[in-house]
Amino acid sequence: MAKKLRTLQLVAVIFLTVSGGPYGLEPLFSYVGDHGALLLLLVTPLLWDVPVILTVLELNSLMPVTGGYYQWVKRALGLRWAFYEGWWTWLYTFVDLAIYPVLFVGYAAFFFPALAIYKIPICLVIIWSSALLNILGIVPVGKTSVFLGIVVLVPFLVLFGIQLTQHTHPFAIAAPSLHGLGFSPIAMGLYTVMWNFIGWDNATTYAGEVRKPARSYLLSISAAFVLIVLIYVVAALGVHQSGISAGELEKGKFPVLGTLVGGHWLGALLAIGGMASSLGLYSAVLLSISRIPEVMAEDSLLPRWLCTLHSRFGTPYLSIIASSVVVSILVFWDFSDLVVMDIVLYGAGITLEFIALFNLRVRQPLAYRPFKIPLNNAGLLLMILLPIGVYAIALSGALISSDSMATPALVSIGMLFSAELAWQLVIWRTPSLRQT
Repeated sequence: MAKKLRTLQLVAVIFLTVSGGPYGLEPLFSYVGDHGALLLLLVTPLLWDVPVILTVLELNSLMPVTGGYYQWVKRALGLRWAFYEGWWTWLYTFVDLAIYPVLFVGYAAFFFPALAIYKIPICLVIIWSSALLNILGIVPVGKTSVFLGIVVLVPFLVLFGIQLTQHTHPFAIAAPSLHGLGFSPIAMGLYTVMWNFIGWDNATTYAGEVRKPARSYLLSISAAFVLIVLIYVVAALGVHQSGISAGELEKGKFPVLGTLVGGHWLGALLAIGGMASSLGLYSAVLLSISRIPEVMAEDSLLPRWLCTLHSRFGTPYLSIIASSVVVSILVFWDFSDLVVMDIVLYGAGITLEFIALFNLRVRQPLAYRPFKIPLNNAGLLLMILLPIGVYAIALSGALISSDSMATPALVSIGMLFSAELAWQLVIWRTPSLRQT
């Protein structure tokens, strides 16, 4: 019998899938300042994440199966839209995965500044080491995630503790505000915060490999959400308390903040945390996306060789290898462009999940759901409109921007349309799917 993920391990995997700590938040302070950063970190989760989390919990309790969101959309909207969901999520996750090895090199440069020269070889080592870990199975990933999660959290708790006890600098809280900011910086700030809060649905693609999935996901997602919001707020308060400039923070990242507050040892601790965060995020996200080609191949939407499981570990090792090949190419892309593309692609996929939630509520109101959002259909529709509104504001801000934000936004919109081209190729290759 295959080993299954326990609740604590699931909390750690979800934490690393969605967040991985505040690492990657540094540009937010350049876009909207200390006051704007705190406001966006407090408000965005309520409008963007809470509806997503509730959607994921209800749909996962209805269908706790391998494939997660792909299976939900398939049941609600049919195979064609399920293909769109899988395709868009596959694209966004490849973009997302490409960010983490680059971040690792950035934090490792605190110890060895010359590492930037060897960025690509180091990124490739991370990609293929994580592939090997995922091939070994979900439980090794879960155990590794628990360890990495501790390494990520401890440096920020130490930083915050030092700042609280510094008598020469009385602790102060920044007043949340976006006063005086233009639409484009607010939109870019939204992109940064949204990117640091995405991935709740990714944690459901391996639900069939989790013990007591309905209960485990309810507890684990709730715990991970509280943990993520708290550590982000702690980081924002720490930045404000230190007085560090936004430009200095963006250039040197959180290790520079640690050095300023506690000395080189704390900077080194935060650098290690950043490296652990990058590794944990990469491994956890790869775990989720590697299950999607498997279920799509079972529906004849992708080549069947992607379904092949490892003879010893029972993992979709060919899917993991194929995903790793694509990410090995994407690490050449620019960080800020990848963040914008990430959110545009993710927002389209999550919108399909919202539609699936509403559709299944209307069509199958009596189906057994261990967890059900306590709203009627009208309330459910209003809840769905909140994150879609946030997504629309961020996308509009990118498209009307006079800087480079518009380019990755337009590229990602083109990538969304590629789903229809891919679908046409699939039905040409498999004519029996034309009636779906």
